[in-house]
Amino acid sequence: MSGPVLEIDGLTLAYGTRTILKDVSFKVLPGQVFSIIGPNGAGKTSLVRAVSRQLAPMSGSIRLKGQDISAMDNNCLARQMAVVRQTVDPVPMAVEAYVLLGRLPFFNRFQFFETQKDRDLAASYMDVTGIKDLAGMSMDRISGGERQLAAVARALTQEPDLLVLDEPTAHLDITHQAKILDLVRRLRQTMGLTVLMVIHDLNLAAEYSDCLALIDKTTRTIHAMGTPDQVLTRENIEQVYRTQVQVEKNPVSGRPCVFLRTGGGYKERI
Repeated sequence: MSGPVLEIDGLTLAYGTRTILKDVSFKVLPGQVFSIIGPNGAGKTSLVRAVSRQLAPMSGSIRLKGQDISAMDNNCLARQMAVVRQTVDPVPMAVEAYVLLGRLPFFNRFQFFETQKDRDLAASYMDVTGIKDLAGMSMDRISGGERQLAAVARALTQEPDLLVLDEPTAHLDITHQAKILDLVRRLRQTMGLTVLMVIHDLNLAAEYSDCLALIDKTTRTIHAMGTPDQVLTRENIEQVYRTQVQVEKNPVSGRPCVFLRTGGGYKERI
């Protein structure tokens, strides 16, 4: 498709009388890795909840492939968008059975069992995510990083146009962080998958994203949006995070790399 996969226009979110995000607008283009960054409490996860229809907007619209998600039925939405939460519950079920849950939106009426196609897809995506050897193990017996990979495999069995990842590297060591984000990059390159990702680590965001949206916790709006080079400037980061930093080029990738300037915290410039 030539138009955006996801289009958010004038989105305002609130919990009761407390505004979480205000007048947020952006587009995620086909094959793009678009990342949402910002301080704790800036509304990043609330944005994911709105995109996945768990939180109704106060105003604005969210369109998936041109269709307002509020008008889509659950199965239609699940066939086009898959969401991986930042925490995957250690449920007492086999990894393969967990991954196969991603095929439920495709079940026909009165269908109770997976087809061979469903099983083949699950096996394929367990192989892609590197967890095929864990198929028979229980989700509550594997590591957090392995559960995260299982959740990605489950999402991919939905064969979505848009994969939404809410802090996929939270609580993971650098090995699993790299494994998950390298997988995201590979899926984008080989399958043309479009990804909307909330991520905390600015350096990981710089390395793996095509476009960034930096949310300001104070104004509840997007402070800056564009390529990593355009968004991850010292001025932007210090204004939004209120922490002194130094931004340099990564000597390997050429992407921006953020370093803390310790010993004094943030001081307002006069």
